Amino acid sequence: MFEYAFMQYAFIASLFISILCGVMGVFVVARRTAFFTHTLSEISFSGAAFGVFMGISPISGMILFTITSALFVGVSGNQISRRESSISVFSAIFIGLGILFLSLSDKQSSYATNILFGSIVGIDIHGLHELIALSIVILVVVALIYRKLKYTTFDGVGAQYNSTINMYVSILFLVLVACTVSVTAQVVGSLLIFALLTIPASAAKYLAKTVVGMMILTFIFALIGTWLGLYLSYLTNWPVSFFITAIEGVIYTLALTWNKVDN
Repeated sequence: MFEYAFMQYAFIASLFISILCGVMGVFVVARRTAFFTHTLSEISFSGAAFGVFMGISPISGMILFTITSALFVGVSGNQISRRESSISVFSAIFIGLGILFLSLSDKQSSYATNILFGSIVGIDIHGLHELIALSIVILVVVALIYRKLKYTTFDGVGAQYNSTINMYVSILFLVLVACTVSVTAQVVGSLLIFALLTIPASAAKYLAKTVVGMMILTFIFALIGTWLGLYLSYLTNWPVSFFITAIEGVIYTLALTWNKVDN
């Protein structure tokens, strides 16, 4: 299996993706931004289609579209009803644009399937370098704002008294989520990105008592899902996203069952 370069790239990419999910997934679940993450996954498809149409790398198009959406949603305010309305509007607009760009490009429909559902052969050495570089940037930024991000996430009452700081941290967090979605899409596909960003972290919260503990467990769960999913996809030639979501679903079910039994 590892004699093929594309499998080596896929496993290395999955390692960095799991690290990102371990860090970002905890905050996505704690800040209740799963709906926004799901919307970004749809918008990332439009970005990838735009990249294909313009002749640039799909991840560059994803980053452009998802960050633009994150900034618009971030400045719309923290009121839940207003933010959800903004998310719905941007989702509809960008999905329409994605269909347009894909129809205008000269790529076959199979390429669209790879964008939507992921492909283990979809990452080349150039894409791997982009993924690693972007992952490092995201992790460095998270490390720099970690204390403020943790404060505004887990101390909502205190964060209300620092509304200006909370707003800037919130916008920056949404941009980081957008970048994470763009990175993750290359393996699991744009439609199921939110699965890796939410299911492992949701499972970890039932088993861990600290933020760091949740991050470690989320990373482990994400790594098990991606690596085992890649292996099973290689053996069966079935979509890797199916195996990843199925494995993560099993992990979540086991964690939820353990929590109920333990309590």
